[in-house]
This record gives sequence, structure tokens and C-alpha cells, in this order.
Amino acid sequence: MIAPSILSADFARLADEAAAVVGQAGTGADWLHVDVMDNHFVPNLTLGLPVVQALRAATELPLDCHLMIEDPDRWAVGYAEAGAHNVTVHVEAAADPVGLAKDLRAAGALAGLSVKPGTPLEPHVETLRHYDTLLVMSVEPGFGGQSFMPEVLDKVRAARRLVDTGHLRLLVEIDGGINADTIEAAAEAGVDCFVAGSAVYGAEDPAVAVAALRDHVREVTPHRWAP
Repeated sequence: MIAPSILSADFARLADEAAAVVGQAGTGADWLHVDVMDNHFVPNLTLGLPVVQALRAATELPLDCHLMIEDPDRWAVGYAEAGAHNVTVHVEAAADPVGLAKDLRAAGALAGLSVKPGTPLEPHVETLRHYDTLLVMSVEPGFGGQSFMPEVLDKVRAARRLVDTGHLRLLVEIDGGINADTIEAAAEAGVDCFVAGSAVYGAEDPAVAVAALRDHVREVTPHRWAP
């Protein structure tokens, strides 16, 4: 799965930018990744709930909302109620991540849990049993255009083992520095969903860029595409 990040899109043309990654059936974006930042949890301010509501009305792509905010226990459910397909909160910010996962699901969204590059996975495995997606950050959250941190792939491999052995049932997602040079290593480590910002929206044709990224994944993980 490829989830283009509109953090790298033209904010003055978000509806057009969402349409630009749809492509033809089977080749375009699977999700549209929306980075929500509050200038508290991370040192940047981006999009909020009104923009997500407007995007929901402007595109049929499932919205993958990544909340880099303080107090997600208070705010996250609103994104689910607005029609987000997947709402991801940070384990470092959530006061009651298990209760929040239940609330997100009750509001109609998948529940996602994200970990920063320096946050270990092991203390949160039991919490992840309540979640649908795990978002591994491969850059420090807060800004686009950062370089990929390959050391986080050990965390991805650990999560993949837990999923493959049945200890967890979730989708493994990665966000940060994903491009043609890094996506294959992430795929080999076991990622299911790849968030890509500048690699998609910096291309002349974003839909073609999405298809090219997916081709890179297929080349290194052909077993996942067998009928």
C-alpha cells in the first residue's frame, strides 16, 4: 500500500493534489496520508480537523490521519467522526491508548499507534493488541523532507515477526524519507504501507510516482503478490 502525504502537496490546491495521486485502477494511491501537527507535540503547525473535513468531501481516497498532537485522548475521536479511515496517535502522547483505540473504533475508524524513532517497541506490544495499524516513524516527527533512518528497520522486523507469528494482528506502516532509494529496504523488513511525501508530490506526475514506488516493492517482495 502506498499512502502519499499531503504535507508535501500544494496546500492551496489540496483537492487537486488529492486527485493527482488517484491514477488508474490498481496503480494509484491506496490511502491519502494527512499529517496533523499542533506546534506542541512537534515544533510545527499544519492541518487540523476543518481541513480533514474538507478533504473528506473532496476525495474518495481513504484518509490516513496521523495526529502529531498533545492530548490525542481529547481530539482524536473527532477525526474518526469526520470520516477518517485510519486515525493514528502517538504512544508518547496518549494517556490511555487502550481506551482511545476502543473509542476510535467505536467512531468508525481504524485505530493506529505510532512510535518515534527512539521509542522502543517492546513495552507497547500488549497495547498494540488493541490497534489495527502500527506506524513506525523513520524520521523525527514534525517536518517533511528528512532523511530516512535505517536503524528503525529493526523495529519493523520485530513487528513483522509478531504479526507473522500471530501475536499481533495489524498493518505495519512506515513514515519518513521513503523514496525509490529506501522503499526496498523497508519492504524487505516487512512494511505493509509506505507513506511518501516529496517522492510523490515532488514528481512531475504524482500518480506515476506512486505506481513506480509500488513496483519497487513488488520487485523485492514478490511472494506478497502471489495469487
